[in-house]
Amino acid sequence: MEINTLVDKEFEAELDVGWLQNIAQQVLIDQHAEANVEMGLLITSQERVRELNRLYRNQDEPTDVLAFDMLPELTADGKAGPAVFTTPPDGVLHLGEVVISYPQAIVQAQEQQHSVRRELAILIIHGVLHLLGYDHAEPKLKRQMKERETEILSRLEGVLD
Repeated sequence: MEINTLVDKEFEAELDVGWLQNIAQQVLIDQHAEANVEMGLLITSQERVRELNRLYRNQDEPTDVLAFDMLPELTADGKAGPAVFTTPPDGVLHLGEVVISYPQAIVQAQEQQHSVRRELAILIIHGVLHLLGYDHAEPKLKRQMKERETEILSRLEGVLD
């Protein structure tokens, strides 16, 4: 597993890249992801996240986390549809990119009265689950995703604060 992590220069001193990668890797392991997967993780500004949200989701508003998955869509019968991207010759499957607004994570941590590390972990878990096909568009799917997030977060308790 490879987690390609980029932290905007203005936040580098505040974040431990190894810790961020470990959280993402633990989610992938928990979800039984293959060893030959990779993903990107970007920690950036609220402005950049808003711009990405506007460009790719047609929503001109800030948000905390965006996930751009590269896995094929599932058909109604649960089978993988046609791949949008070609699998590279090395066999590594690129799951996609998770983009997190660090300033928004700080705000949400204060609102929830927990640490910024905990909030970052919550956002990473949420984003990685999206890359793996989880969604929250419908109540049943939202409940399933929330349950997975809670289970994974509880297993990470020792590294959050």
